[in-house]
Amino acid sequence: MGASADHQCDVLIVGAGPAGTAAAISLADAGRSVIVIDRAVFPRDKCCGDGLTTLALRELEHLGLDPATVPSLLAVSGAWLRSPNGREFAVPLPDDGVYAAVATRRDLDAALVHLAIDRGAVVHQGAAATQVLRRADGIDVTVEGIGVIRADAVIAADGMWSPIRRMVGAGGDGYRGEWHAFRQYFEHVTGPAAERLIVWFEPDLLPGYAWSFPLPGGRANVGFGVLRDGALRGRDMAATWRDLLHRDHVVEALGPGATPIDRHTAWPIPARVDDIALTHGRVIFVGDAAAATDVLTGEGIGQALLTGRLAAEAIISNGTPAARSAAYEAAVEHHLFADHRMSRRLGRVLASRRGAAGALAVVERSGSWGRRNFARWMFEDEPRAIAVTPSRWHRRVLRQAGVWSNRPRPGADSD
Repeated sequence: MGASADHQCDVLIVGAGPAGTAAAISLADAGRSVIVIDRAVFPRDKCCGDGLTTLALRELEHLGLDPATVPSLLAVSGAWLRSPNGREFAVPLPDDGVYAAVATRRDLDAALVHLAIDRGAVVHQGAAATQVLRRADGIDVTVEGIGVIRADAVIAADGMWSPIRRMVGAGGDGYRGEWHAFRQYFEHVTGPAAERLIVWFEPDLLPGYAWSFPLPGGRANVGFGVLRDGALRGRDMAATWRDLLHRDHVVEALGPGATPIDRHTAWPIPARVDDIALTHGRVIFVGDAAAATDVLTGEGIGQALLTGRLAAEAIISNGTPAARSAAYEAAVEHHLFADHRMSRRLGRVLASRRGAAGALAVVERSGSWGRRNFARWMFEDEPRAIAVTPSRWHRRVLRQAGVWSNRPRPGADSD
């Protein structure tokens, strides 16, 4: 017999990032008792590009997040792209709502934690899971400082090196992710990067890219991402980072007075959602624990929010662990698998300078209609592979309004 439980709930969620809180909010709204644990104490920084795609924003709006609760949230009106051959052009987004934004993970994740608490979830911060014991009628998780939490189901939202995945023996040992990224915050940004979301397709980073994402108060999130199996590794990546910051077009974008804040940070990005166990008995994996990041861009906040919601819906609608697992796996396949495979194919095109320059030239010459709809596709307003997946077609493909269309644009009055 296992140890007696100190706490009981319908669902225990391990991890209070976007995936875990999306699941918690959805479950609490449906009347389920939810406990969330996270080893961190919020607010806390999280290595990330901080970009929010339309997919992420639609999920946040669906959860009922008030953008005013995220102080650093800044809406952007499109993107500026730089081709490997040095050509620069804008791809604008519609103005009927917000389609893309930037917000620090420190602010966004803390706001989601507070929203989960407000909806009725019990959140324990600074609490790490140390042991999992599976029973015939539930699952016991031992948590530092709390004791044993007994639940009918567990949602693992605990990152790409998911401790829960390891504890239940669901694989993942030695996995290092598909992408690797560097990021640093800058202040006193006075160049175009103070307002523009910029993506540089640097020849030496392909199929990766460098970015500058604006934040309120003359700040920016600047970084680059590369495929882990590419030529850049270790010290070469650090040298590339230093070199990148001295390239003329980057210096011009940031402005002469831009200065880095603290040190740069690096992190791996998992992107193999179609080749990883999504469930294991009563455990459902979401977000980075499900390797759900977009393999083309390395963006994962939208996918985290989506998989968290899908996990909650599977639990709400199905009684048995097997039925829940089957429903969740089918939902993730429906929403993400085709897009993942499409992104992988597009990544091969962008892997060469000629391919990337050619693809961007087509976009540049496509006119205002083409650029606007490319921007909507780029920011995941619709699924990446929507054109080849008729089961996901709807009457308003690429014609939906943006989020928060009845509110002031977030960050519009920032200093």
